[in-house]
Amino acid sequence: GLTMYPSEVMEKYIGVRQDPIYRGFDPLDCMIKEGHKAGIQVHAWFEFGFSYKNGAAESVWEVKYPHWIGRKPGRRSLEKNGFFWWNALHPKPQQFLRELITEVVTKYPVDGVQGDDRLPAMPSEGGYDAYTAELFRREKGKEPPADHLDPEWVQWRADKLSSFGKSLYKTVKDARPDCLVSWSPSIFPWSKENYLQDWIQWIEGGYADFVIPQVYRYDYSSYEAEMRKLQAQVRPDLLPRVFPGILTSLGDGYRIDPALLEKKVRLNSSLGFKGECFFYFEGFRPKKT
Repeated sequence: GLTMYPSEVMEKYIGVRQDPIYRGFDPLDCMIKEGHKAGIQVHAWFEFGFSYKNGAAESVWEVKYPHWIGRKPGRRSLEKNGFFWWNALHPKPQQFLRELITEVVTKYPVDGVQGDDRLPAMPSEGGYDAYTAELFRREKGKEPPADHLDPEWVQWRADKLSSFGKSLYKTVKDARPDCLVSWSPSIFPWSKENYLQDWIQWIEGGYADFVIPQVYRYDYSSYEAEMRKLQAQVRPDLLPRVFPGILTSLGDGYRIDPALLEKKVRLNSSLGFKGECFFYFEGFRPKKT
């Protein structure tokens, strides 16, 4: 729930300008300068998105902004896989993220900004807060379905998030037309069913400069199956804007076999994709012993 770089927006919202571990140092500024010296583009990754904490410890965000908290059926806090979420359909957290991203785009010469499977996103178990329920009643004339996977309910909430993604794209382009906007969602349609990310709509609607779907599979056969589905889901003219995400490492445990990595890259090329993204940098150095 804190930024690595010093942020006036964060200070305004919670009184904390920067994660104290980085006090006196601006990692983002340093990364941009060193990256550009080496001819490398640097994109700012807003990885936490609409999540405000991981783990059970109390967060300053839920203390200061309890009305932002996402809700499951029964008004329980919206938590999934250890992450706690705001209501991503609420205008206040949307405005906060808009301000945070605009600040980076205008203050730093970043080449792009990126949201991932938490921006724009919300677990499909969410939407049972008072604000969203009332909005659904007003637009649909009925109560939100008890089944969070009801197709109409899923699509309605996904469309709201898509609208936010489109407006965020425009916000960035209005501030810096040269700044790229990309998203790294989960694979489709799992992304929509689980996190309300209807990202095929984003790329077809023109509010994604490129998309990096997380095709994180450990063996070749399952990776190939997902890649063939992905190729069929994306219009041929849009394939050059889709770069599959390959899982190359995970902490100090998993490292992809170089031969498997090469095989996946060759497959991507044969299917018409123009590149890929490796997650993440530990994959290019030896495991710790």
